[in-house]
Amino acid sequence: MPAVALVTGGNRGIGLGITRRLLADGYAVSILATREEPTEVLADLREIAGSDDRVRYVRGSVAEPADHERYVQDAVDAWGRLDLLVNNAGVAPSVRADLLEAGTESFDRVLGINLRGPYFLTQAFANRVIALRGEIAEPLEAPVATIVNVSSISATTVSTNRGDYCLSKAGVAMATQLFAVRLAPEGIVVYEVRPGVIATDMTAGVTAKYDALLADGLAPIARWGRPSDVAGAVAVLASGQTPYSTGEVFHVDGGMHIPTL
Repeated sequence: MPAVALVTGGNRGIGLGITRRLLADGYAVSILATREEPTEVLADLREIAGSDDRVRYVRGSVAEPADHERYVQDAVDAWGRLDLLVNNAGVAPSVRADLLEAGTESFDRVLGINLRGPYFLTQAFANRVIALRGEIAEPLEAPVATIVNVSSISATTVSTNRGDYCLSKAGVAMATQLFAVRLAPEGIVVYEVRPGVIATDMTAGVTAKYDALLADGLAPIARWGRPSDVAGAVAVLASGQTPYSTGEVFHVDGGMHIPTL
């Protein structure tokens, strides 16, 4: 039985890049997404997997706790194990608004999907891993499961017209630390992957802005990131090659986070 990964929002953008990489690495992958089943995307993923049995699609929202249980249960019913959770699904504000003009509707939507959702899905995943794992007598040499939270450079970089988004990603950073500490004794490691400027449909509307910023020195590696760049980081962290690390932040931003003069 292959290792099993849950990837929220794994049908598009960064999430699709992660799904592709994990399938290529031999995982069975279950996607949670709100859209109707994307027939062509799933056909492509099953071709990468070389089997229909290694790809599942659960329609639901990370913002809904009832969908968490259904999502986790579906994977356990199909494959009998859980090895990796990638909390990737997220949204940008519907409208970018100055801090002095922003409303509660956008705030609640963004925080509900980007922070509250993965927080409680992590809880559901961890509890099920512990139940499947059984009792452990002493600290484990290798983790029994891995959780990777995909956040954003916005966790620490201010955008005053996207305050709700920045707060949601800063919250994800703290959630990573919280769960890393709580779950270490359970044999579960937790990491944060922090992308910078990545070419997806979410950033398509600001292409000209970031083209100019990158040309002007926004990041030492002066190009757009790709979903495959983020997927590579997730694959490394999920590989089990860092068993004595947890709570770490892996930047995928071309060096954008480095303070320069």
